[in-house]
Amino acid sequence: MRRWFLSALLLLQAIALAYAADQKVLATDDVNAQVTKPDSATQSDLGPTEHHTWNPYQNGWELVTEAMTELRKIRTPTHRRSKKQTGVFTNLFYYALKALPSLRATAPPGHEHAPPVITGPLLEGVKLLQQAADQNNTDAIYLLGQFNFYGNYSHPRNFKTAFDHYYRLASQYGNSSAQYMVGLMYATGVGDAVERDQAKALLYHTFAADQGHTRSEMTVAARHMNGIGVPKNCEIACKYYKRVADKAMTWFRSGPPGGMTIVQEAYRLSDEVGGVYGEGASFVSSGINALKASPHSDAYASIDDVIEYLDLMSQKGDFKASFNLGRLYYEGQRGLERNVDLARRYFLSVTTKYWRAKDGRPADGAKPQLEKIASRAAGYIGRMWLRGEGVNQDFKAAYKWFDRGIKHGDAQSQWGLGLMYLHGYGVRKNVPKAFEFFKAAADQDFGLAHVALGSLHLDQGQPDDLKVANSYFEAAARWNNLEAQYYLAEMIHHGVGRDKTCGVAMQYYKNVAERSESLVSSWTEANQAYEEGDLELAFLDYVMAAEQGYEKAQNNVAFLLDPTHSVFSLPNWLKRQASKPRLLQNSALALIYWTRSAIQSNIDSLVKMGDYYLSGIGTEIALDKAAQCYTGASEYFQSAQALYNLGWMHENGVGLTQDFHLAKRYYDQALETNEEAYLPVSLSLVKLRVRSAWNTFTHGRINSIRDEPAPKKNWSLKEWIQNFLQDDDSQYYEDPYEDLYDETITASDGEPMGDEMDADLDGIFESFLILSLVASIMFLMWYRTQRQQAHRQAQENAARQQQQQAAAGMPPQQHQNGGPLGHQQPQAPQFPPLGNPNFAQWGAGGVGH
Repeated sequence: MRRWFLSALLLLQAIALAYAADQKVLATDDVNAQVTKPDSATQSDLGPTEHHTWNPYQNGWELVTEAMTELRKIRTPTHRRSKKQTGVFTNLFYYALKALPSLRATAPPGHEHAPPVITGPLLEGVKLLQQAADQNNTDAIYLLGQFNFYGNYSHPRNFKTAFDHYYRLASQYGNSSAQYMVGLMYATGVGDAVERDQAKALLYHTFAADQGHTRSEMTVAARHMNGIGVPKNCEIACKYYKRVADKAMTWFRSGPPGGMTIVQEAYRLSDEVGGVYGEGASFVSSGINALKASPHSDAYASIDDVIEYLDLMSQKGDFKASFNLGRLYYEGQRGLERNVDLARRYFLSVTTKYWRAKDGRPADGAKPQLEKIASRAAGYIGRMWLRGEGVNQDFKAAYKWFDRGIKHGDAQSQWGLGLMYLHGYGVRKNVPKAFEFFKAAADQDFGLAHVALGSLHLDQGQPDDLKVANSYFEAAARWNNLEAQYYLAEMIHHGVGRDKTCGVAMQYYKNVAERSESLVSSWTEANQAYEEGDLELAFLDYVMAAEQGYEKAQNNVAFLLDPTHSVFSLPNWLKRQASKPRLLQNSALALIYWTRSAIQSNIDSLVKMGDYYLSGIGTEIALDKAAQCYTGASEYFQSAQALYNLGWMHENGVGLTQDFHLAKRYYDQALETNEEAYLPVSLSLVKLRVRSAWNTFTHGRINSIRDEPAPKKNWSLKEWIQNFLQDDDSQYYEDPYEDLYDETITASDGEPMGDEMDADLDGIFESFLILSLVASIMFLMWYRTQRQQAHRQAQENAARQQQQQAAAGMPPQQHQNGGPLGHQQPQAPQFPPLGNPNFAQWGAGGVGH
């Protein structure tokens, strides 16, 4: 047993030594074992869009050619590092190796942070470039700057040297790409090469933008839009964004019929973990933005899981799964590379189930809805033939598939035929017929058809046509159509069919420019570097996109630099990843990009700003600014985190007046905004109530928690009657046995019956009460009318009788009280005669009274 244990221990030690040796090789100067491919940003910067082309007529161009030959000898890595999380057993094995004692006895290194030494082809290539640069070869100077900035070919980064090369090229030769890089380094102070100077940054970016440098044009536009280092100016921002949008549309329309295919690469790194504060605590994943789906819903599935499930269902013959797989591979997305060959294969698997391969006729006994799905698949196949995607462009084949699709009303097929008739692709040009096809597709809300119809109406130029064109473009813009947004920007900017509004036009131009990512930005390179685990290179590429005004890039830069990702940090010996590189330790720069992201309406970034000002991260402590940030983020109950922080500040009197009652109100609002904040809010409320009770008991000066005053309202008679008649049972009566009722009794439609039965009974009672009141009122009105009619009839009869007696000469009939009939008058007292014995008594009584 002891021998077995000793053997296992030796085996683990051997594995640990091999692991440590591998780690040492990667950290040493063996460049050949760590080389990477040339950075794609370098190639894009040397392209015609960046205005830096090779000049073979300069001095030293032969040396540059030899240097490029040497650099091509560098081996590219066969595998790439990945940021994918490891499993439980891998982590346990790693920690077991860390726990074992090391048996090596080596001397301590003489230089712990010695800079790496380049060797081999990289060294020869750099020497040749340096010789060419000494002969003032601009290509060599620029390449040396790129090597030192990006670390291409595993060249060590040296931002001070890179800045010197860029500054020399920009100041002496006016190179726009070098001016852009100098402006970038002045704007960010990256690598501490130079001190941040926003005025100089704007100056160099303006120089480059005036020469047509696309990224500098976007940078200048973003600075004038947001007022970064310069007063806000909508006109200047709109001018530069329009330049970039014009280039973007030229590039978009240079593609196959229908325009270039655009796959969006921009995203926020923090969204992968539920937001800046994590799942359930960030604004993007809590409250109204929380992902409320059942545990078995595919909303929580990754794209790989979705692909795997759909492929399994497709193999079982599910034509809907096959069609959805074809769409995913045809359109592509971040994390799923576009594959038109595989998409076409899935679409064909659907169409062959409906149309026969021999004669193209529909198969007998087709499944329900197969004809509709097959027509949509035919539309995609026709689009591939029309554009030449994965196949050689063939207009006849495209027409055949589009013709199949329109027989079942496929909107994409109608648009495709309209495009062919509009431009004469394989058919005779016929604009009226194209208009009919576009109209049929637009009636099904197909965005590309809306753009085509809007363009046709816009060409007419009449006021009515301009209104119709505007409506079509707005309909397509709802689907985030690039060309529709450009048309709207042009109409608003020039005042054609729309009022001239600088802000709206600028926003449309900005959307068009930012969506052309592959043309104007470094998003692809940044995402690739981040996935490979090269955080420094990803940071540099994200910084470039952030300076161009991309809010998501600004958020990514701040997220990479943020030193407060977690409140509870693990000890260093338990961390799998090494500490942050020095390049990513810049809290002041993080605050700058949190601020710029917040300016573009990012709520979590605004809360982060408050955290930095509250704790003095990257700046001095500014409690008033922290309170302003939290207040702005808490408006309309957007951020529960901001509301909680305001409650904490009121509870402890930090930056705000210490007020336990207001603190409780903010805590309650935080819980109301985000139900997942139940535990921290409940604990805080318990502590707050204890402090408030003690404050009340000791007669402290702090405003303690008190009951909210009940709102009182003086009702008018009309309002009182209305409130009396409506259902207020919940306010005046509580059923003590309500919890005992079984609400699971359902009707035939599966809906609970309890509430509906109670509502029906309440409705019947109210109806009976109202009908009884109405009937009583009607009876009283009828009785009063009958009495009035009887009285009036009696008067008429008495008057008629008097007339008859007067006509006959008879005295009028006296009433029993001595008056005429019908007139009740008081009877006068009778005087006794003078000789009557009662006369004296009557007279005495009269005198006595």
